[in-house]
Amino acid sequence: MKNKKLFFLLTGLLGLSLFINSCKKDKQTSVPSLFTAGVWQLGSIMQYHYLGDSQLSVDTITCDTTQIFTFNNDMTCTYSNFDCKSGTVAGKWSLSDTKLYLFADITYPTGTTAGTTQPFINAHLINLGEFSLVFETGDIQPYYNANDERTIRRYGFTRIKPVVTK
Repeated sequence: MKNKKLFFLLTGLLGLSLFINSCKKDKQTSVPSLFTAGVWQLGSIMQYHYLGDSQLSVDTITCDTTQIFTFNNDMTCTYSNFDCKSGTVAGKWSLSDTKLYLFADITYPTGTTAGTTQPFINAHLINLGEFSLVFETGDIQPYYNANDERTIRRYGFTRIKPVVTK
């Protein structure tokens, strides 16, 4: 009799544990938390020029000003010293369902007759790790003609912990 009770108890516990572990878990992605874990300092900008799929040239864009991209938990973001110009621009950010594209609606004045630009409105994530973030902007559409001229900018960031002042 004791063995039967123990058998039913163990069978019940096994069934309960299978039921609990089989429940669907929602939103188990860590991608947004990687964005908001710190601030991202620009390390490099590479600009690639293509004709169709043939690479014509690569330019390295340099700047002596520290550029910082910050993503907040409330889905807002700021970029300090964008394009080597002092100042901070702000906007909202989100990710595509696949977590492969960043949509940041930061609007920056161009200083030309064009008015403003949104450089990160559709950025393709190349790499996102605990300490690195790389994405491409520009002519990143997947389909293009063989005679289309395209320019793609690749931004490389490293995560730094914000300085806490007392």
